[in-house]
Parts: sequence; structure tokens; C-alpha cells
Amino acid sequence: MVRHKKNILLLMTDQHRLDHVSYHGGGRLATPNIDRIADSVGFTRCVSVNPVCSPARSALLTGKYTHQIGMTAMSGDLSPQHPTYLRALQEHGYRTIGIGKLHWLQGWKFGTPIGRGHPLTDLKDEIRQFGFDEVWEAAGKQLVSRNYCDYAEHLDRQGLLEAYRAFNARSGTNTNIAEQQNFTGEPFPFGERNYLDIVIGDKLVEAIEQGAGEQPFFLLGSFVGPHPPYDPPASYLEQIPYEEEDDFLPGPDGSLTDTTKRHLYRMRRAYKAMIRIIDEQVGRLFAKLEEKGILDDTVILFVADHGEMMGDHGRVQKQSPMRASVVVPAAIRHPDWLNGERNDSPVELTDLTATILDVAGIDPQQALSKDWPAFHDRVPCRSLLPIVAGEAGRVRDYAFSECAGQWQMILSERWKYVRSLQYDDPDRVPEQLYDLQEDPDEQRNVIELPQYRDAAQWCRRRRDFVLDRTPPAQLRWAPIIEA
Repeated sequence: MVRHKKNILLLMTDQHRLDHVSYHGGGRLATPNIDRIADSVGFTRCVSVNPVCSPARSALLTGKYTHQIGMTAMSGDLSPQHPTYLRALQEHGYRTIGIGKLHWLQGWKFGTPIGRGHPLTDLKDEIRQFGFDEVWEAAGKQLVSRNYCDYAEHLDRQGLLEAYRAFNARSGTNTNIAEQQNFTGEPFPFGERNYLDIVIGDKLVEAIEQGAGEQPFFLLGSFVGPHPPYDPPASYLEQIPYEEEDDFLPGPDGSLTDTTKRHLYRMRRAYKAMIRIIDEQVGRLFAKLEEKGILDDTVILFVADHGEMMGDHGRVQKQSPMRASVVVPAAIRHPDWLNGERNDSPVELTDLTATILDVAGIDPQQALSKDWPAFHDRVPCRSLLPIVAGEAGRVRDYAFSECAGQWQMILSERWKYVRSLQYDDPDRVPEQLYDLQEDPDEQRNVIELPQYRDAAQWCRRRRDFVLDRTPPAQLRWAPIIEA
């Protein structure tokens, strides 16, 4: 396919469930502006290759699995030695701009004192090494309490930073167990104009205003919601009705208590309000692209880093291989192919990496490889443009995911296989297999049933194949004598 260089806009959300967009017809709230991004294709089986913030985002930057780049857990910093799609875009004439949450750095331990994380405003040159010409970074709502980012500076200039950090501290703490979820849902008290996703929206509108020139631009707009704490301004919370819909998927320990359900009903309401804010910002971006006359010259992609359990299976937050955590909304609007398709084939988060490069006329395999040190040439991401252009119905038969040394997963249209990595007996490896055709809510583990033996073996072979073919890339640090 011969393509002209188009502007590229990648929009991201954080901790966003698939059933909280409406383009696929089963959403829990209307997202009309996000739905517009699905004017070409909306994907309903996009798998986060690692459903945790910094691993997923590092994978998206590099197009590789997190075990390849040393980022399987939210621990440590991504090395700039890895090739990135951003640097490839720069080399091919794109002006690259990043606004919002990046989260490629997680060098400080959990429990670090307030204000003792990364000084991100002092690390602009280091962040630009990943391939940005310009960057305005927001660490993330909870992360602003430790890191000093551009949004922290925005609050600091108004004398609000310490009050905001105190607000975060009283808003609740992270847990993966639904019965222990303690976020308060207190509305953001510092004015709508200071709400982080609205500030990010303002910055994105400004970037489009300034970026509409002769040089094609790539713009990453990375929102921090609907990640906890559940803190929409009261004016947005009031737009969402309070509902008590007891449709939580039961977990291994049975149903949730009534007290926990009532708490989660309130969190659901705030979660929807945060998504409404983001959808409103997406609408502002469409309006600005139309005003500048460049909507038809711009490819827009949308994805989340991971989902949110929100009480399903007795869990909250992410890190789970279950659908609400690991399957994320993804959509593409390419002005040359506005066919409004919905695609149920398995795709991976990093397939958007390859798609971005393909849109720019860049070979993803070549751009994300280097021939030394070893194993940088193993690039598993695949472009979704053949699906967008109507040339193919799928680009892969199964997707892979992994998380924090806890589990690995294979997902096809029919099967979900999960191998636990937390075990002491090599002869008793914990495994799960779900027949998604018969059990879409992942309630019945059939791994021990003889009629599913062949399916289990099919999944195991593909898990082994992924790991065998994608070893960790080697890195270097020592100087080399110049000729």
C-alpha cells in the first residue's frame, strides 16, 4: 500500500475497562467521542501484554513483550537503549510531542515518602532520548504525590501542590481485594480547570493548534483517568446517576458482602464520571482538528494500558488475567477507511505500535530492531492496517500476556489459558483453561477435564512458542574504542 504521510494522534487512558466504551454496543455508558475513533475499526479483544501501568506503556513504546525489555513488573526504569517507535518517527520527518502520563520510570520503591520520587521536570533531556521533540509530563494522579512533574509544577505555581498530595493521601490506598477496597470517592476540590485530565485536554488542544504545519506530527495524548483515586469534580459526578446493579461476576470466595457492593456502586459512578471527562476532551480534540482543517489528514488511535476489575471475581484494580483487567478498549480512525467495522479477533496492545509505524510508511520490524547486542531483532508486534483497510480479518490467532512474575496467558477467540508462575512443586503447576464459547464470564476452569486436553495442549504450545522466540534483549554500557 502506498500512503502519504499523515498526522498521527494516539490517545490513551489508564485502567479503562472494555465495557466502559460504547462503540461495541455493550458499554455501561455512552462515549460518543471515543466512539468516533472507531469509525474505521473498533477492537473488542485487544489484550494488554502486561496489565500494569509502566510495563504496558514500556511495551507500547518498544513494540516488544515486557520480558524482552526487562519490565515485567512496575519496578525499575525502561532503558533508552531499546529502539522506540518515537525515534523512528523522528528519523522519518515527524515532529513528536508527548502530553500526559508516560510512566516509563519507576525507580523508587512503593512506600517512598511523599515528594521523594522522580524529579521529572529535571529529566526532560533523558525523556527526550526516547524520541520526543517536546514533552509535557503528568506523572499520574497518585504518582504526583511522589514525582515532581509538569502537572505538579502547574499546581505548585498556584500554591496547591501540598494540598493536592494531602487529598491523594486521604482518598484511599491500593489493594487487589474487593472486600478491602477503601477509596473514598471524594470529589476533586481544586476547581475543574485544575483537574488533571482537563489540563491534559487543554495542552493537547494547544499542541494541535501549534502543530498544524508543513511537517507531519505525532501527538501522544495520555490521560490519567479513570485510574484511582475516584475523584471527578462534583459537577461531573452529578451527571452520572447512582445505580445499584448487582452484576458482579462471582469470585472463588463467593459473592461480595452488601457493604462492599454499596461501596463499589459509588466507585462505579465516579469511574463513569471520570470517563465522561475524558470523552469530553476527545470531543474537544475532534473539534480542533476540524477547525484546523486537518481531520482528514490525521489518523487517530485509542487504547488503554490495562483494565479494572471493579469487584468482578472478588477483585479490584489490575494485574489479573481475567477479562476486565487484561482486555482493553482499542480503536482506530483512518480517514481513508471509515467503514465502522467491529473486530473480535485477538490483537495485542503493541500491535498499535506497529500500526503507528505502518501509517507513517515505516517498516515496524526494521524500525524496532537493531543487530547488536543480541535479540533486539525479535519484534512481535503486528500492524493492524490490513484489518483497517479491509484486506484481512485478523493479524494473529492468539494473544499473549504476562504479569510481574505471577502468570502468563494465551487468549484466542475460544480459549483462555493461564499458567501461574507462583508454585513450589515442579510436578504441580497451577493452570487455568476457560472455554470462552461456553463460559464467556470465565467462571469454570476446565483444565482437568479430559475433553479439553487437546485445547490445553494447543495453548501450552503457543505459550512456549512465544517465550522460546522472544528472549530478553541484551544491553550494553561500556564505551567502545573509536577508530
